[in-house]
Amino acid sequence: MDTIKLEIITPKKIVKEVEAESVTVPTATGEITVLAHHMSLFSLLVEGIVKIKEKTKEEFLAIGGGYLQTDGDTLRILVSRAYGQHEIDEELIKKAVENAKKIIKTSTDEKEKSEALATLRRAVIDTKLLKKRRPKSI
Repeated sequence: MDTIKLEIITPKKIVKEVEAESVTVPTATGEITVLAHHMSLFSLLVEGIVKIKEKTKEEFLAIGGGYLQTDGDTLRILVSRAYGQHEIDEELIKKAVENAKKIIKTSTDEKEKSEALATLRRAVIDTKLLKKRRPKSI
């Protein structure tokens, strides 16, 4: 199977550069999978999980919002953040969720509530990522 050059870039660093068989991403209109020779595309990405299938393994990353751009040879994913399963601390997620729920119940500050809701969204994504299979050879 042909491959596409994948680059996942955040404001701080290049998170991933690999040759992938397929990449599945969460867009504003639903999930899409990009393969080699895909038609040119520019799309808005939403928070969610990216599935990267290489020749010998599958990997999952959580991403923040951003953009996807491809010409069929290279796929660039520009996002606010991107991290793998090994970078998630389950205990920190639980504490963040508890704290966010308290803020939502008790706070009258709309900005604070909005930030707490964003924390809950990220916690849901992180929990889904933890439930995915760990990276392994196919």
